[in-house]
Amino acid sequence: MEIVKLAVEWAKDEVLSSKIFILFGILFIITSVGFWQLGKTEVARAFIYPVLIAGILLLAAGVSFYFSNKSRVSNFKTEYKANPSGFISSEIKRTEKTINEYRNTAFKVFPVIIAIAAITIIFIDKPIWRAICITVIAFMTILLWIDSNALSRIETYQNELKSTVK
Repeated sequence: MEIVKLAVEWAKDEVLSSKIFILFGILFIITSVGFWQLGKTEVARAFIYPVLIAGILLLAAGVSFYFSNKSRVSNFKTEYKANPSGFISSEIKRTEKTINEYRNTAFKVFPVIIAIAAITIIFIDKPIWRAICITVIAFMTILLWIDSNALSRIETYQNELKSTVK
């Protein structure tokens, strides 16, 4: 049952990450409203839609992850009781797949997108494109930060799972 406790703890930490996504989504939406209400310059007005879209995406991701991880917590005990070794092996396979996804997406694709957006800021002088690029950099940085923490947690969880098999 120790493994179930560990799995539940990991899933609860993922729920916390989901709440961070939601928090940043709300902050981006509030920022967009601020640009809409207070933005007087063309540059400030250019940020309204890119920041709003990023906020909606963060909010949607956070809500999605929240409910998927929340439901996972209740299933752990049932799955473990039904087949303890099957539960552990399926969790190890799932964590391996997730770790690979993080390493490929978060640590290869996101930095490339950030670099492209940064270079684009240098060469394009239109306020809307600069606003889009700055928003993309902020958005990807948040994703990178949250995913790096999630990767660390899932690697620890996977190591604990593997140690119970030995």
